[in-house]
Amino acid sequence: MPLPRPVPMPGPDQVDLRPPDHAETVVIMRGWKGALSGSTGLTELQKLLMRAISRSMTGFEVDPDGIEPLGAEGLARALARRNEIFRTRILQLILLGELVLAPPPADVYEAVGEYAAALGVDDDMREVAKHYAEGSLGLALTDFERNGYTADWDSARSAQLHAKVALTEPWQQVVDDPALAARWADLAHCPEGSLGLGVHRFYRARGFVHPGLPGSAPPYLAQHDWVHVLADYGTTLESELEVFGLIGRGIPDPRGFSLLAMVLGLFETGQLQRAAGLFEADAGHLSGEGVALRLGDAMRRGARAGVDLLGVDWFSLAELPVTQARRDLGLPDKDQLAVSAGSVGPWSQGGISPFQRGSGMKLAAAEGRPYQSYGAEL
Repeated sequence: MPLPRPVPMPGPDQVDLRPPDHAETVVIMRGWKGALSGSTGLTELQKLLMRAISRSMTGFEVDPDGIEPLGAEGLARALARRNEIFRTRILQLILLGELVLAPPPADVYEAVGEYAAALGVDDDMREVAKHYAEGSLGLALTDFERNGYTADWDSARSAQLHAKVALTEPWQQVVDDPALAARWADLAHCPEGSLGLGVHRFYRARGFVHPGLPGSAPPYLAQHDWVHVLADYGTTLESELEVFGLIGRGIPDPRGFSLLAMVLGLFETGQLQRAAGLFEADAGHLSGEGVALRLGDAMRRGARAGVDLLGVDWFSLAELPVTQARRDLGLPDKDQLAVSAGSVGPWSQGGISPFQRGSGMKLAAAEGRPYQSYGAEL
C-alpha cells in the first residue's frame, strides 16, 4: 500500500504555536493509539506511558481505553497548522511507544511509517526500530552511532569537558589525564550546598572514578552525573531513565531523542547490549511500578528547560548552590506525583544501588577513611 501524501507545513502566518488544549491532546493520543495498536492492541506499558506523558506534557491526562484510534491522515490533518518541530515531537512520542516493544511487530513498524509520511516528518530512530523488528541488533547500535544526536560529533564539541586533548568520538574514554582528574578532585573544596561539592560526594558515595583516570567513565558520559545532582535523581537504573528522559527532551535539537531511545534499548527492552562507552543492558526497568509516570515528569522538566545539559561547562557552575544552578538553567522542580511514584534523589533511600554502595565502601577502605553515603541508602 502506498504511503499517504504529507499534509503541507503551514506558512508563517498560519502556524499555531500555542500549547495543546484538551481537545488537541485527545486527538494526539488517538493518533498515538492508532499507530501502535497493531493486530494485538496496546500493551499495559504503552497505556501507562500515554497517560503519564499526556498529563506531564500537556496537563491533560488521557485514558487510552476511553478513546478511539485515529488514522495517519486524520492525525496529520488535525495537526495541519502545526510546524515541523511540533510534528516531529509527536512522531517521537509514537516512536517512544514503539521502542518499548521487544521487538516491535512488523505491522506496528509499518504503521509508524505511514504516520511519519502523513505528518511530513521523519526521525532516524525509525531505522533503529526497523533493525529491532528484524532482529538485527548490531545494526541497531550502528544506527545510534550514525544517526543519533552525536552522529555529527566534532572535536570542538568536547571543549566543555576540559580534557587535555579534544575528543574525536563522543564516548571516548580518557584514562591518562592527571590534570582532568585533579580538576574533578578539586570539587571537594567547593562550598557547602554547592553543585560541585554535591558531585564530589556523589562520586565518593558510589566509588566512581574521576574522568582522567583508569576505570573512569567517558568524560562526555560523566556530564550526566552533574544532572543527577542538579535535577535530584538517584543512580538506580530507574533513575537513569529519568535522567536521560530529561536530557533527551531538553536538547533543543530533536535528535536529542536518540539518547532516550538509547536507554530504553538498554534498560527496558534489553535489545541494545551496550552503549555510551559504559552502560550495559539490564531490561525491564521502565515497566516497574510508577516509572512511566516518573519518566513523563522528567521529560516535562527537560522540555521546560530547553537546554543541552551535556553541552554545559559544569565546572563554571560548580561553586553555585544547587538551587541557584537549577534556577539559572530554568529547570522546574519535580511534580509531587512523580515523587509519590518513587522518584528519589541521590541522597535518599533508594537513591543508590547495592553495587554502588559496595564500591563506595571499597574506595573508602582503600583510602583509609570511614565510608560516608551522605544520606544515600538502599
